[in-house]
Amino acid sequence: MEQRGFAFIKSDKKFIKLFFDNITIIKGSGNYVEIYTTFNKRFIYYKSMKDLIKSLPNEFMRVHNSYIVNLINVEYYEDNQISINDLKITVAKTYRDCLIRALNKRML
Repeated sequence: MEQRGFAFIKSDKKFIKLFFDNITIIKGSGNYVEIYTTFNKRFIYYKSMKDLIKSLPNEFMRVHNSYIVNLINVEYYEDNQISINDLKITVAKTYRDCLIRALNKRML
């Protein structure tokens, strides 16, 4: 995938430009996803989690069958939970090791 800072999604019959840095959480719901942003906005998008994760930059990581998080916006990881904008998301066991490796790569 080419390096770019944004993408368009179709939601509510509009093409909406989303900057990757502004996306905090993506929550799966069947064949739809809910995209949450740093501006407390939520967009519904028709795409499966499996297909969406393939087209996202490396900063995005699946941490649960129903959640993808943007590592740029993670405040902290503690007790098997990620905190983003006062939301806590439990990290599934199958994704824990991969998450810890990704966080270790970004350590000072």
